[in-house]
Amino acid sequence: MSADDVPIAPIQSYLEDLVARDFSDGTVRSYAYALLRWWRWLRLHQCKWNQANPTLLCNFVLWLMTAQKPQAFARTLLKDTAGSINSVTGKMHLDDGYHPRTIRHSNAVIRSFYTYTIETGTGPLLNPVQLARSGTRPNAHHNVLEDFRPSGRIRYNPPIPKRRPRTMNDKQSRDVFAALGSNRDRAILAIALSNGARASEILGLKGADIAWGEQLVRVIRKESRDEQWLPVSAESMIWLRLYLNERDHVAPTDSVWQTIRKRSRGSTLTHRPLSYEALRAVFRRLNTMLGNWSMHDLRHTAALRMSRDRI
Repeated sequence: MSADDVPIAPIQSYLEDLVARDFSDGTVRSYAYALLRWWRWLRLHQCKWNQANPTLLCNFVLWLMTAQKPQAFARTLLKDTAGSINSVTGKMHLDDGYHPRTIRHSNAVIRSFYTYTIETGTGPLLNPVQLARSGTRPNAHHNVLEDFRPSGRIRYNPPIPKRRPRTMNDKQSRDVFAALGSNRDRAILAIALSNGARASEILGLKGADIAWGEQLVRVIRKESRDEQWLPVSAESMIWLRLYLNERDHVAPTDSVWQTIRKRSRGSTLTHRPLSYEALRAVFRRLNTMLGNWSMHDLRHTAALRMSRDRI
């Protein structure tokens, strides 16, 4: 939105293009916030979007490296631990700064936006997000039987420190499992640990996506949007059955995971599909006792177990 609460035409057109290309809602939302941050920077420097240059982007990246994220509310419980290493998980607690991955994502979004406007004839002649120079010509010795490789990384992308994926050992996974307060949450945890599916893929399960006899669940892959049947452990199927026995009949088109919410004050409780934010709230409550685990740690743990078992 502009200062007059009017949609900004080039951004609206770009986001509509992403939707038409079947980008997920979460991806489109993250791109929109990255462009909002860039637009505020342009407004601060009184620069029109189609007159931005690499120097302005360089200064933007330098600012991101030292800036603090805006927050609606000040930290309370996590104020003393922000930026420190958790002794249980070995992971760093989130702080209020912009990390290298966020800056790289911001650069990629801005470059993609300007590439789109240049292709459609509405943008500048030069993309302000330039690629880093290299000593050789890109694809100078290209094999005609292979695809062209990307010509280089973005110039102002900060390096990302290499680190080992943080995984749960058997004791830690048992502790997390024991701290969960419902069969629903135990079923989600067991499925994630058994096949390594993403949180969004597990949350998208419908009644028709469970093959009880074959011990499979059908997910929609995040990147390709393809359907895929994934195996799950016998333990996860038991917890899933215990959870579904607590509910009324689940139709083939019903969401498997439900939560109970009030739509307004004084209204009755209603069942609603479990959202990603609601699942994050489960882990926030869990982490007050056990550390700073996330659903992505379950994915890493499952991958490590599969590699050890040579699956």
